[in-house]
Amino acid sequence: MNEAAMDPSNLLCHLEDILDSDPHIDEVGFIHPMQFAAFNEEGHSGSGPQLTDEITRKPVRDSSSHTFFWHNKHKLGISTIVLVPLYRAAKDAFLDAYKRYRMLRDSQLKKDETLENNALTCLPSLLDTMEKEVMRHSKALLLLSCDFGTAWNARKLIVSKKLLSPMFTDELLLSALVLSYSPKSERAWSHRRWVIKMIAGNGANIQEVVERESELVKTLAENSKMNYRAWSHRCWLVSYMSDSQVRLKLEPVYLVYLFFVDRIAFPGHWRNSH
Repeated sequence: MNEAAMDPSNLLCHLEDILDSDPHIDEVGFIHPMQFAAFNEEGHSGSGPQLTDEITRKPVRDSSSHTFFWHNKHKLGISTIVLVPLYRAAKDAFLDAYKRYRMLRDSQLKKDETLENNALTCLPSLLDTMEKEVMRHSKALLLLSCDFGTAWNARKLIVSKKLLSPMFTDELLLSALVLSYSPKSERAWSHRRWVIKMIAGNGANIQEVVERESELVKTLAENSKMNYRAWSHRCWLVSYMSDSQVRLKLEPVYLVYLFFVDRIAFPGHWRNSH
């Protein structure tokens, strides 16, 4: 296998380029290398989709023809063979960027006398650059380790500083992407609640957000009936729902509840009447 292709920094750069090229990726999964090979054979025979980059439409593979990433139709697959080196590279890159960001931020807040005037003048642009690095690396890291609390907190720090609507949307997209492979991630659900509170506090149309959130919870709960965190999140959403939304979203759940209560309380009667 090509050592350059397996270089962790190259792998991380490749992953982050894919994420940057397609902000609408809505599902991520981890794939055994043998699955990549089978999928490629189908693509070459014309009976299945080709492994391609969403933007360049070129096969996503290294020089030795070993595929590590699959990206098509807003879906992303990562080979299990590179997960460990990729995670280590993402963690190191994030922690380094976050450390440098905090140093610059502290310098700006304290007006560090050790810095020259021209350096202080450049600080805002430097901070902006570092913020982008932190957001880029933390996104890749969270897709590989969804419980990395420092990465979630770093994103909160930067988003709360900017308070920009597109950034709130990005956070909802990222946490939904994490939930696509880890639907019980408490960190991801907690982050969504934080984002929704921020949106509500900034006077945005929260009803549209709640509507989309309800659909997400419904989908995840249907896929995993025992997903306690999804159901708890839905209960939490009630405080942001309008009266009509409460009736529409919760009445079917209440009817199902009554159905099961009736079966438990009067099992014989239910059997005889059905």
